[in-house]
Amino acid sequence: MSERHAAMMDFLRQAGWGSADVQALPGDASTRRYFRVAAGGRHAMLMDQPQHAETPAAHPEATPQERHALGYNAVARLAGADCARFVAISDFLRSRGLSTPEIYAADCDAGFVLMEDFGDRLYADILGGDGNEVELYKAAVETLARLHINPAPAKISPQIALYPYDETAMLAEIALLTDWYLPLPLNRKATRDETSEHRELWQKLLLSTKTADTKFVHRDYHAQNLLWLPDRNGTARVGLIDFQDAVAGSNAYDLVSLLEDARRDVSRELAEAMIGHYLATMRDQAIAVNEEELRAAFAIMAAQRNAKIAGIFSRLQLRDGKPRYIGYLPRVWSYLRHDLEHPALGDLKMWYEKVLPPAARHGRIEGAAA
Repeated sequence: MSERHAAMMDFLRQAGWGSADVQALPGDASTRRYFRVAAGGRHAMLMDQPQHAETPAAHPEATPQERHALGYNAVARLAGADCARFVAISDFLRSRGLSTPEIYAADCDAGFVLMEDFGDRLYADILGGDGNEVELYKAAVETLARLHINPAPAKISPQIALYPYDETAMLAEIALLTDWYLPLPLNRKATRDETSEHRELWQKLLLSTKTADTKFVHRDYHAQNLLWLPDRNGTARVGLIDFQDAVAGSNAYDLVSLLEDARRDVSRELAEAMIGHYLATMRDQAIAVNEEELRAAFAIMAAQRNAKIAGIFSRLQLRDGKPRYIGYLPRVWSYLRHDLEHPALGDLKMWYEKVLPPAARHGRIEGAAA
């Protein structure tokens, strides 16, 4: 028995689940592991997050220079191995009437969290079967609209701030495209001029979306992180997971994550209908949303997110030896090409056309895994 496994079993014993059957679940692209736990008719989910597996997060007042010194998690405002953020955000969202896992026990210093098990009804699986796409997406949009009634809080608990999704974080994510995606189709690193011009174009775009009226941003709000809980009512039917990296930012960002999903095709017709449903739901809640501004922010946030994802999936192959993510790139670039058609993104579109060959702007990488 490894030292980590022994610590996990000791945590379960202290939580009153010492006799539980523990079954590992398949891993993903993160350093976390999940286990199904069952004992005496009770069921739970166990999260195992080794505390030194990632670079640290930064305190809220850290300067960009201090964040860069700590590493990528601090720069991009990611939680890293900080389980306390997961616990606090789960409690915060549940206090707003949304469905997040109830926390049964936690040892955040050791990196173990025992929580409610929402089951297996992932949106991604239901939608891949006979699920009602419109019903599920409407519920997910209504959940965002409910969350957007109020501005983002400065803190999600007395001890934990909700970080702003600031320029430092978003530019670091955008740099993943020049650092990791460009070398795949170009067979060379991006030049200093290419990287600098890309960054300058994005600084202008991000400035245009800056607003004081920020909303809670889940940051990874898509079909792999939503579960369908049909026995609950209203927005509580949407189970939320993987929210530890939440920030305060644009009301468009989670709509983008949902409607330009890197792992499944979302038609333009459905995306348009859901943007309209979001606007209507906000009006029903007496919240004014300028449609033109929302659509511009949607295009910019979508281009930013898809550029980031193209970089992350490329990094997973080049650095981490996980080639299957490259197979998502054609879909990501299909979304990105559509995003770039918005007038606000005209200069950026020209940059991509100048730097990348046509095949690369369709996510096709010679010799990459399908």
